[in-house]
Amino acid sequence: MPMDQAELTTEQVLKRDIPWETYMTTKLISGTGLQLLRRYDNRAESYRATLLDDDGLAYVRVFVSILRDIFKEETVEYVLALMDEMLTANPKRARLFHDKSLSDEDIYEPFLRLLWRGNWFIQEKSCKILSLIVSYRPKVQDGVTANGETSNSKKTSTTIDDVMKGLVEWLCAQLKNPSHPSRGIPVAINCLATLLKEPLVRASFVQADGVKLLIPYISPASTQQSIQLLYETCLCVWLLSFYEPALEYFATCRILLRLVEVVKGSMKEKVVRVVVLTLRNLLSKETFGAQMVDLELPHIVQSLKAQAWSDEDLLDALNQLEDGLKDNIKRLSSFDKYKQEVLLGHLDWSPMHKDPAFWRDNITKFEENDFQILRVLITILDSSSSPRTLAVACYDLSQFIQYHPAGRVIVNDLKAKERVMKLINHQDAEVTKNALLCVQRLFLGTKYASFLQA
Repeated sequence: MPMDQAELTTEQVLKRDIPWETYMTTKLISGTGLQLLRRYDNRAESYRATLLDDDGLAYVRVFVSILRDIFKEETVEYVLALMDEMLTANPKRARLFHDKSLSDEDIYEPFLRLLWRGNWFIQEKSCKILSLIVSYRPKVQDGVTANGETSNSKKTSTTIDDVMKGLVEWLCAQLKNPSHPSRGIPVAINCLATLLKEPLVRASFVQADGVKLLIPYISPASTQQSIQLLYETCLCVWLLSFYEPALEYFATCRILLRLVEVVKGSMKEKVVRVVVLTLRNLLSKETFGAQMVDLELPHIVQSLKAQAWSDEDLLDALNQLEDGLKDNIKRLSSFDKYKQEVLLGHLDWSPMHKDPAFWRDNITKFEENDFQILRVLITILDSSSSPRTLAVACYDLSQFIQYHPAGRVIVNDLKAKERVMKLINHQDAEVTKNALLCVQRLFLGTKYASFLQA
């Protein structure tokens, strides 16, 4: 793409003098259209605003008809620049495109076609304008859309489903291989942040495997431009967090780790707010709750609460996230959570290890799959290099001996004694203490060992 096309600005394009009379002579625009355009051309924004207030629908009709019927690049760029300026000044003007008087117009088709034009200026403006038009589309009521068309629209018209799929296809293409080296990605994510409010777009985006394309852009940012990109990416993730099939994908990738890293390292309030709101949504899913605890999110939330945020919504969300994490920790104090911890091979002093109720309630579950979890716990004594993990593993073995009727016999049969005894001389005092407790219970029984420990 030539750089003059890539770097073209709206201001430059709007300085052009378009030969509207020639287009009228060739019947590509009507006499009324010529009058409207000549009144509008090269006028101050305040004067244009008055014209749009009085004849907005007529201007929308003229602009759309030009994009439909005229293919000269300079003219297409000019009309797109006019529309972009009109909608940037007042985005609510996008509602004009859905007026019932335009029900005979296929308002979507020109923009959808222009998305794939080999010209960045045209692609960018078409995407931005079409995204706004879609976002201001009134919802379907009783099978009738905004401009009076039924939801089973005429075969000659571009349906809203076509538009959503076409937009998502173009946006995903930009995220994979941007048309513009510096603006392709930001424009795509900016439009997605607008469009993902639509359930239809969420479905299309997930089906197109678009979620994984967002993940590289969820990382701590420092420059103003990268912070805005991060914010809009996290906004997309927040909107997707309301859509169940997207959550299934979140669970299989490292998105939670990235969100936690962002919230831990970001000082920008709007970024922190949207990430905290996303985490609050994800917390309702058990899988994410366990991961959040593992990623030390409760501690991070406490640190965030200590900072001076001005946004009350953020403070409320932090309180809700903290309460939710506390409830989650209580729910996670179960054998399933314990199994997850042991199988991962990273043990810590989470509440369940020293909770007598946990051992009383779950002791028979250790018998499942031929004492699978107990065998893994004993293997950890050989394989782990973490003093904390070794100390907890020794303690848990001593708890098993204490609470299981045949605990001493089973642990001896699984040849744990020699492994625990090696740890009595460990350089870490916490390991030594808990290895000694375990050996005492193996040799002396639980009552005498408890007496010695005291």
